[in-house]
Amino acid sequence: MNSTTRTTQFSVLDRSRTREGHPEAAALRDTVALARRVEELGYHRFWVSEHHSVPGVAGSAPTVLAAAVAAATSRIRVGTGGVMLPNHRPLVVAEQFGVLESLFPGRIDMGLGRSVGFTGGIRRALGTDKDATEDFGAQLAELIGYFTGGQTAHPQVHARPAEGLRIPAFVLATGAGARIAAAAGLALVIGDVRGRQRMLDAIDGYRQDFRPSPLWERPYVVVSGTVAVADTEAAARRLLLPEARSLAYSRTHGVFPPLRPAEDGPAATAGMSDRERGFYEDALRGHVHGTEEQVADALGTLIDRSGADEVLVTTSTYDRAALAESYERLARVAGLTVPDPRV
Repeated sequence: MNSTTRTTQFSVLDRSRTREGHPEAAALRDTVALARRVEELGYHRFWVSEHHSVPGVAGSAPTVLAAAVAAATSRIRVGTGGVMLPNHRPLVVAEQFGVLESLFPGRIDMGLGRSVGFTGGIRRALGTDKDATEDFGAQLAELIGYFTGGQTAHPQVHARPAEGLRIPAFVLATGAGARIAAAAGLALVIGDVRGRQRMLDAIDGYRQDFRPSPLWERPYVVVSGTVAVADTEAAARRLLLPEARSLAYSRTHGVFPPLRPAEDGPAATAGMSDRERGFYEDALRGHVHGTEEQVADALGTLIDRSGADEVLVTTSTYDRAALAESYERLARVAGLTVPDPRV
């Protein structure tokens, strides 16, 4: 097995995907249960996401869910992947994370994104618009300023109890977002959804342009993506099928549905149009999956090429037991150990 895999931090992002035949509330309870399990396995962080008016995702309030996860665990770092800053006022975000860090000191991460609602109706309900992403850099500066006490957008305004707290901040990014992270001196979280080489180029640019900040003295790169591990390559690929089908459906019907049980062979694409089948096949490409040996080799190559400090695993599937087993196998690949509670 590649030695770099065993010297790299591994973390988990769970998007609280809903499942066909299960109530939405169950997805949130599943997220908390998974957090407990990955803490037992020795993962470094556990993050939750923000989605609004998406039928297939129950995670709409990440700081609330992060509080539940932190309360249910004791060692693992807990955070957001991420809070979409254009949807919120920076002061409120600072206050929320200040409360989290005050309640769970030394365990909270602040992952921040620049996405807005994917339809006009959602954006209007959130009080934002498509152009809101253009203000992300200024929003980020204001937010960080509430923690350092140096924000100038609103003189004499202070975020309580955030001011003076040091909470690691991460920018979820592709392209321009990587440049914003570098200019702000924050950690970078990036995936290769637009191609491995584009991701590597963005990472190189981030490192080159990075400006040290009170939160990060040096560049810090987290590579994110789907990783599925099973006893056979076919079983690992099967874990990818529900999410791929849901994504293909969303691209052709405009609705992101709950996950359905995996179906193999012709049944997997039964009833799909040629266009939907194309999206389905595309959605199955580029993920790291296979046996423990295969995944170790693939991750080792990815870490070596990117120089990543950390890997954030974002796998979603219908079968929660198989997902938990995948994380158990990945923990072996990564050489994770359960932290000693006495240390």
